Amino acid sequence: MKIIESSRIKEKAYIETLENGLTVIIIPKEKANKKYIIWGTHFGSIDNRFIMPKTKEEVFIPDGVAHFLEHKMFEQKDGTNSLDTLMALGIDANAYTTNDHTAYLFECTNNFYEGLDELMDYVQNPYFTDQNVEKEKGIIGQEIKMYDDDPGWQLYMNAMDCMYKENPIKIDIAGSVESISKITPDVLYKCYNTFYNPSNMVMVACGDFEPENLLEEIKKRLLPRESQGEIRRIYPEVENKINKPYKEVEMEVSTPIFAVGFKDTDLLKENRKEIVKKHIAIEIILNLLIGKSSDLYKELYESGDLLAEPDLDYEFSDEYAHILISGQSKNPQKIQQKIQEKIEEFEKGLNKENFDRIKKKIYGDYVIEYNSIGDIARMFLADKMKQINSFDYIEEYDTVTKEYTEEILKNVFKKENMILSVVKGNETK
Repeated sequence: MKIIESSRIKEKAYIETLENGLTVIIIPKEKANKKYIIWGTHFGSIDNRFIMPKTKEEVFIPDGVAHFLEHKMFEQKDGTNSLDTLMALGIDANAYTTNDHTAYLFECTNNFYEGLDELMDYVQNPYFTDQNVEKEKGIIGQEIKMYDDDPGWQLYMNAMDCMYKENPIKIDIAGSVESISKITPDVLYKCYNTFYNPSNMVMVACGDFEPENLLEEIKKRLLPRESQGEIRRIYPEVENKINKPYKEVEMEVSTPIFAVGFKDTDLLKENRKEIVKKHIAIEIILNLLIGKSSDLYKELYESGDLLAEPDLDYEFSDEYAHILISGQSKNPQKIQQKIQEKIEEFEKGLNKENFDRIKKKIYGDYVIEYNSIGDIARMFLADKMKQINSFDYIEEYDTVTKEYTEEILKNVFKKENMILSVVKGNETK
């Protein structure tokens, strides 16, 4: 197996791409009490138009198929549910769907190989019928309605609507009640056979493993499937402008919630290490700007304008990139204004002492992630889906200078690419 490592934190990852195209990544953690494994496919909510590798057929699918497929994978032909089977073994199992991938996982102290049997059985043996698909539409329809009533989710979706006009990231991961009504077993099998091919999948394991032994156990459980050609995904052209600067809705909230966003139009598709470097710089900027130890956060918290430390996020792929600063405030417009003023102040130059302090804090955050086998496995999977080596966040750390960060600040935190999404209560009219 190929070995990649980080000399800084003394961690290694063993990587093998099998003949059928499956990539296996094993990160050994000696004396770890638990074992964690996650199996992901590069198929998310934004993949709603593609060309099938073998037939060259162009396919349009309803919104929400990736998430619907994730739900259906647990149901077995014999009437059992694999989640129940894993739970009966004392195994903590789950699955999730994101914009760019779907993942099936479990964590356990005992019965790892029994769990591996079940995981690799249900992921490789889909079972869809008219009856079980129709039944699932009702279950997922209820989930969609629940999210429609979730202020935090609506805040996020409205922020996406502000930033993007056509990009599929603005589609709800679960789809809509209308879109899932069009899902059939044929649609599910077509997507399964295209995206659940081993060449489009990654398996990551972390725990007290002998990498070569685990690899052999994985190989034993793989069903014979040929590697296929590349799946050509079709996305709308990248938009260089925001869709709208502001969106506000009323919901049942006691205090308004807000998301200040910046659309990043400089997508670095070619250079993965440069993407990592940019990501580090953005995390430093966000913490300097309105992180827990920043002057602006102290000012807004003490004045009562911010009720708690805001969430700071940078989401990116080859098709989209944006920053979100979200939290609770009785005056979201004031928060946006103060953020803009602080950015203008930063554009004159960052304080070297503050920069160095926050940079060390960010490095500490990266190192802490390696204390959790679950965090490690999920991180390696998510990064691999973006063709990023997770260790690069540690290795590229020193290349992020104050001067480089100031350039990123000017290129990304632009006023014309700034949006505000607000969810306010009915009583705050």
